[in-house]
This record gives sequence, C-alpha cells and structure tokens, in this order.
Amino acid sequence: MATELATTSSEKVHQFFEELEAHKSILTTCTNLFTTLSNHFSSLQDSLSQKSQSLDSKFQALESRSKETLESLHHRETSIPERESAAAARIEEQKEAALAELRNPAPSTVEIPATLKSLSRKMDSSALLRFIVSKRKESALLRAEIAPAIAEAVDPPRLVLDAVEEFLNSKTGTKSGVTDKRWGCGLLLQAMNLDSQVFSRKIVERAVGLVESWKEQMDKESENGAAEVVMFLQMVVCFGLRSRFDDEYLRKFVMEFATRRDMAKLAASLEFGDKMIDIIDELVKTGKEIEAVYFAIESGLTERFPPVNLLKSYVRNYKKNVATILMKGNNSQAAADESSTSELNSIKAVIKCVEDHKLDSEFNLEKLRKRATHLEKAKAERKKSSSSGSKPQKKRAYGSGGSRGGGSSYSRPAKSAKVNAYSSSFSRRNLTTSLQPSPSARFSGPFNYPSQTMLDGSTANPYAATYGGHTQSPAGISQQHYSLSVDNLGPSSYRSSGSYAGQTSYGIYDYANAAPSTYQPPYTVDQTSYRG
Repeated sequence: MATELATTSSEKVHQFFEELEAHKSILTTCTNLFTTLSNHFSSLQDSLSQKSQSLDSKFQALESRSKETLESLHHRETSIPERESAAAARIEEQKEAALAELRNPAPSTVEIPATLKSLSRKMDSSALLRFIVSKRKESALLRAEIAPAIAEAVDPPRLVLDAVEEFLNSKTGTKSGVTDKRWGCGLLLQAMNLDSQVFSRKIVERAVGLVESWKEQMDKESENGAAEVVMFLQMVVCFGLRSRFDDEYLRKFVMEFATRRDMAKLAASLEFGDKMIDIIDELVKTGKEIEAVYFAIESGLTERFPPVNLLKSYVRNYKKNVATILMKGNNSQAAADESSTSELNSIKAVIKCVEDHKLDSEFNLEKLRKRATHLEKAKAERKKSSSSGSKPQKKRAYGSGGSRGGGSSYSRPAKSAKVNAYSSSFSRRNLTTSLQPSPSARFSGPFNYPSQTMLDGSTANPYAATYGGHTQSPAGISQQHYSLSVDNLGPSSYRSSGSYAGQTSYGIYDYANAAPSTYQPPYTVDQTSYRG
C-alpha cells in the first residue's frame, strides 16, 4: 500500500512540473510576440511622424512658393504697361538700326563686334553662323561679343532657333560643316543662357519642335558626342523645356559627360531636386571627386558634401592609383612614366579646382605645387636624356679608291670633308629622289616649344657621308628636334641660320663656288644637265 502511494505521488509531481514547463513556454511565446508587436508599432509611429514632418515642410515650401509666385504675377501684371512701352520703343529702335544697316554698304575692314551686330540686326542667321565659324581662331573675342551682338537683333530667340534649325538640317542633309555649325550654335546658346528670359508661346512651341526632332536624331545615333549633348541640354535649360523629359533621360547625359566644364551648372539648372544628392554620391563612388566638388558647389550642397573632404579623398585615391600602376608594371620605365603623368594630371586638377572655388585657406596647395614642379622637371630630364641617347654614332668615310672590303682609307678633316660631301651630293641632286629628304623623314622628330631658341642635339650627324658613290639616304637619320614649325622652313627644308645638330651653320649653298669633289663616281653622267 505504501509503495503504491509513493508511486502515485511521484507521478503527480512529474505531471505538475510538466504543466509548469508548458505554461512557461506559453508565457515566453506571449512575451516575444508582445515585444515584436511593440517594436512594429513603434517603427510605424516613427515612420508616420517622419512623413508628417516631411509633409509639413513640403506644405510650408509650397505655401512660400505660391506666395512668391503670386507676388511675381502681381508685379508682372502691374508692370505690363511700362514693359509694353519699353518693348515698343526698343523694337522701333532695333528696326531703325536694321534698316540703316541694310542701306549702308558693307565696311571694307571686318571688325568682329561690328559685324556680329550688323548680322544680328539683319536677322541673317546663316551669315551669322558662317561668320562665327570663320572666326573660330578668335573664340575668346567671339564669346565676349556674341551676347551683346544678338541683343541688337529684333527677335534674338528666333535668330538663335534659326541657327539651331540650320545645324539640325545639316545633320540630316549633306552633313558638310556639321562640327563647325555645332560649335557656332553652342556659342549662340551660351549667350542666350546668360540672362533668364521669358519667351513667347510661339517661340517656346518652335523650340519644343526642334528639341523633339533633335532627340529623335540623337536616339538613332549609336554614340553621342559630348559637345552636342551639352548643347542639347543648354537648349532645354534656355527655353524652359525641363518638364518635357524624364529625370532618368537627362541624368544619363549628366553622368556620362560629368567632366565637361559646363555640366555642373547645367545640372543645377535642370532642377533634379533631391536626386542631385544621388548624382553626387555616384560621382564620389566612381572616383570623380573633383566633379563632385563642382556639382556640390553649383547645387548648394556643400554641407552634405564638404569640398575639402572630397579633395582629400581624391588625393588619397590618386596616390593609390599611382602605386597600382607601378606595381602592375613591375616598376619599369614605362610604368614610371605612366604613373608620373597620371599623378601630374591629378595634381593639376586639384590645384585648378581649389583656385576656381577659392579654397586656398581651407586646402593647402604648397606640397602639391612642389610635387608638380618636381614631376615636371623629372619629365623634362627623361625627355632630354632619351633624345640624347637616341642619336647615331659617327661613321667613317672611305677614300676615293677604297671600299668597305679593302683599299686605302683616309681620315677626313672635320669640316672640309663635310663641305665636299654637300658639294658632291647637291651637284647631282636631281639624279634620284632619294637625295631629297621626304617630309616624313624630315619632320619625324617632335617639335620643341616656341620658347626654345636652340635646336636640340649636340652630336654631329654625318648627313652627307658617301659610300661607294651613293649618298646616304636621309631616311636613316635619327629624329631631330626643331624649334621652328614646318611653315617657317626654307625651300630646302633647313634653317638658313642657327644650329643644326651641333654642326657649323650653313647658308644658301653656292653651287658655282663649291669646292670640287675629290671622289669620282663609278658611273659617268653628263652633269651639265643636272646642275641647278
């Protein structure tokens, strides 16, 4: 009996503990579920609070913008009579100027400002575009004078649109002079973008038609040039056509040609809003910190993207790139040259960016300038050593009765033999074309900068050494450095004065007074018919 009672009590105790464990598991599950629900509701509350704050800020911005717009409309409405009278007087003045321009004969001397204004008053877009292209070498003066010139036109927007339409027609037509016309139209659009203007509905509709036609042409092309893309975006900004394009379409152009000088200003004018942050983030991630600085400053996002931090990041990255180039090239001379060139270009980009935005007080350039000077000196020394090391060795000339295989030879005097060699060579200059150096052999060497005054090279070159009666071909001469351009050379393609490879200077050759050659050629030619 006692054993049965003990067994029954033990079973009850085990059952009790099992029930306790089950209740404990249920309590734990309920606690975890409660914690999860609490966290979820807290996150929902935070999200709703953030959205509510965002909506409040947007409502405030909308109210402020609406107020500014209403004030602007009221101001425009009250100023309409004054503006109408001023516009009528201006149109009458431009009309009289255009009529006077048509009556007056063309001036004998062409002055860029006067001609630009004259063509603008005549509303002759084709002639204006041709004149701009013809003065492309004076682009600095053109850029300064185009804006005031087209302001003299009766209808400046129509003048610019006429020029753009001519450019687009040339792309689909003969395609002659497309590049020059694109450049000229780019200058005109830049001049139009200098001042914010309000255009008539008719002008805007025409601009829309041209831009849509232009977009179709660009979409059909496999690759779009940077200059044309910038010009297209200038057209969109100038005539207020931003709303007619998707953000992604314009963003693609901005990211692809972010290194263009005008792209930062154009991107800010395209009003990407909060997406500009994503654009700058992408520039930073792709190693274009310099471009990111320009974009951040133009867009007013310097607090989010401090320029100094971006510049420091760019400096760290280009140093890593230089080390990578050297490592991949096994520290060879070619790798050293490539790395130094890359480093020098990067330093110059940093210096220009700092100077453009006047960040000298925040970003010290002293070390970078010293490093750039050192790299430029090293580059000049490498160039000088490579040019001096590539000069040919002096060869011996053989005597009149000798040959390469045997016979007596003589040691010719340093200068008299050279004169004789020139004499014997040029007295028969028309015997064969190989005696006259070809242009490729003549100017195959790189030209020095105009600031240099002496021709590079100090080792004499045996230009006219003869072997067996045949003059050595000039094509075998090593590359020389010239300080004059090809256009400044004389008829014989050599300088009449100065130093040539370290030799004594030669003037115009006097064939009549030339010293007779001591060498007789192995063949007989009636030389009287070949003398110059």
